[in-house]
Amino acid sequence: MLFIQCLVLLHALLPDAVAAEQKGPNVLFIAMDDLNDWIGCMGGNAQSITPNLDRLAASGTLFTNAHCPGAACNPSRTAVMSGLSPHVSGLYENSQNMREVLPDAELMPSHFRSHGYKALGAGKILHYVIDARSWDEYFPAKESEMPLPRTLYPEKRPVSLPRAGEWQYVETDWAALDATDEEFGGDWLVSEWVGDQLGKKHDQPLFLACGIYRPHEPWFVPARYFEPFPLESIKLPPGYKEDDLDDLPPAGKKAGPNRYFEHIRKLGQWRKAIQGYLASIHFADAMLGRVLDSLEKGPNKDNTIVVLWSDHGWQLGEKQHWQKFTAWRAVTRVPLMIRVPPSVSPVLPGGTSIGSVCDQPVNLLSLYPTLAGLAGIPGKPDNSGPDLLPLLKDPESAWDFVSITHLATPGSYGLSARGWRYIHYAGGDEELYDIAKDPFEWVNLAGKTEHKDKLTELRRMAPTEFAPLESKR
Repeated sequence: MLFIQCLVLLHALLPDAVAAEQKGPNVLFIAMDDLNDWIGCMGGNAQSITPNLDRLAASGTLFTNAHCPGAACNPSRTAVMSGLSPHVSGLYENSQNMREVLPDAELMPSHFRSHGYKALGAGKILHYVIDARSWDEYFPAKESEMPLPRTLYPEKRPVSLPRAGEWQYVETDWAALDATDEEFGGDWLVSEWVGDQLGKKHDQPLFLACGIYRPHEPWFVPARYFEPFPLESIKLPPGYKEDDLDDLPPAGKKAGPNRYFEHIRKLGQWRKAIQGYLASIHFADAMLGRVLDSLEKGPNKDNTIVVLWSDHGWQLGEKQHWQKFTAWRAVTRVPLMIRVPPSVSPVLPGGTSIGSVCDQPVNLLSLYPTLAGLAGIPGKPDNSGPDLLPLLKDPESAWDFVSITHLATPGSYGLSARGWRYIHYAGGDEELYDIAKDPFEWVNLAGKTEHKDKLTELRRMAPTEFAPLESKR
């Protein structure tokens, strides 16, 4: 009788045991907007204050040579979420509509949903849309298709930078706000919602996306984030060189100077703008800290893979340029961090090594296949990027790939290799940089005879076919 009772009890418990074995790890998928390498662990600007980015990097693998798929929000984010490079999808510009260009693409959250995950998201993950069909729940509500929650802005704008014309983006402005984080809203509300999800137990593994909007313009954040950066202490960007355009080909000289930088300098706002960018990074870092604290204090700490990335970088005067949209390293190089706890991933049972650093050239396109593999779910066969698993196992593993960042014109791109960068413009102009000796890309070597072999080598590693620019809305 006792034997039969034991069998009955075992049978009753067996489904739960099987379910526990089959339940995959959570994925916390954190995106920051317009963040370049001005963070402590990447050394882009010594004045930057980013303790939470630094602690996340120190807890897993930091990729110091990671690059974005596109040099603007929409092409980069669409590529990350669809797994398709711009030169494959035909989506190269911010003005294109993702679902018009890719009506049937299965985005990353939808792919995870198809394999037993619950897909939750908050904040900006795609380019000012949510794509409601790809998520179970979203904040703000997915039906709104507006991923930004209420945010406090000054009543009278602009505050610091008068508009010089219709060409000037209305959000190019900066100021310290007399407000608490909660009153400011925005990323504070996103971090609050994501933190609530991390504080709960769930009956399905989560794909949980957290879109932190800062340091995207406008650089309005609570005043306390400006305080560590007194204006008199602000230094010019370390990558700035006044005559940096002299050795560029015509296409490079055209891509460099723009009206934003000229206008900002003319009005004496350069250092104030840098101050605003540093303050916005500091604020974004604090919001990241809230999310990480919620994870560490909650029930999901030991079963959650964390990945953090930025859609692209930002130029603050380097090569006389302001904003993004170029193929130079200040725009293409982005933070990328991945932390995998031990015993949660079937392909990486030991997890990522604490404090590991990888300088192989990688691309955000690799996030889709990498995260699917780490979660133990099938990959998507049309992914454009290679799986990063070999580098998560050993950052010095052989890596036969380069990383490509596409510009708005098909055939224009930046290519990042280990120690080198090659820029190709659709008309045939070229730039070549020895990053080991010249990290700010001050000396164009493309015309130097002694570097013709390196130029030939990198040309051979570049794409040769480019999808046409697909229809715009």
